[in-house]
Amino acid sequence: MDQKHEDPHVDAATGMPTTGHEWDGIRELNTPLPRWWLGIFYATIVWSIGYWIVYPAWPLLTDATKGVIGYATRSDISVEMAKLKAQRAAQAAGMAEATPAQIKADPTLFQIAMAQGKAAFGDNCAACHGVGGAGAKGYPNLNDDDWLWGGSLDAIQQTIRHGIRVAGDNDTRVSQMPAFGRDGMLKREEIVAVASHVRELAGLPTEPKADLALGRKVFADNCAACHGPAGKGNQELGAPNLTDAISLYGMDMASLTETIGNSRNGVMPAWAGRLDETTIKALTVYVHSLGGGQ
Repeated sequence: MDQKHEDPHVDAATGMPTTGHEWDGIRELNTPLPRWWLGIFYATIVWSIGYWIVYPAWPLLTDATKGVIGYATRSDISVEMAKLKAQRAAQAAGMAEATPAQIKADPTLFQIAMAQGKAAFGDNCAACHGVGGAGAKGYPNLNDDDWLWGGSLDAIQQTIRHGIRVAGDNDTRVSQMPAFGRDGMLKREEIVAVASHVRELAGLPTEPKADLALGRKVFADNCAACHGPAGKGNQELGAPNLTDAISLYGMDMASLTETIGNSRNGVMPAWAGRLDETTIKALTVYVHSLGGGQ
């Protein structure tokens, strides 16, 4: 219960007056703050008022107060960014006219491209492919030599520029694997059988009851036209090599049956128009140098 007393009360133990409030027999001391603390507190108030006057501080409808000295770190950043752009332009002057192959053959341009490409990769590509380009399920590993569309400098540059399955881009990479199950082209047992055959092509163990004979027939009738009779793939069509046990979405039976039954058809943005041509060239050289370039 909170009770307020009219008469001042002095604490017997400390000799300090109380605030006059009592909570269940407990009284609150009216202890003043230390003078040094109050002094610092008042000094900060005075300092803040001075700061408001000297520096830009108060927001307005379309701008902000400029302050007595007119100082702002944003203007410093603009100046430094302009210097950086000028420095990069001078360093990369030769990259504008050079091809990725010429850039890679020139030690100076190659060093600049690697630095610029790494920064561009971190800003635009790492979210999907990982910081080191190792990829994840549904996102290609750029460190190995397994490429859907080719790992040459020209092929990588084409993919970066125009992306994969980008609507409205006539030069985008396009491959269309049918959804054999969803569209009723294959029965469930045929999908399971051909998935087992794909594992057989990759040298992976199959279930003892797998109907591999049926899987081979279904593959020859429906899959060999793109992936090849031996499952080696076709980079011109974006059809993956099925014999190397490397898969974008997984080589386990559940993943394979999902891919065969419903297809995947992943997409990648087209970076032409988003990134300037010099950055695209630098990114091409950087990706090619990650370890899987052909």
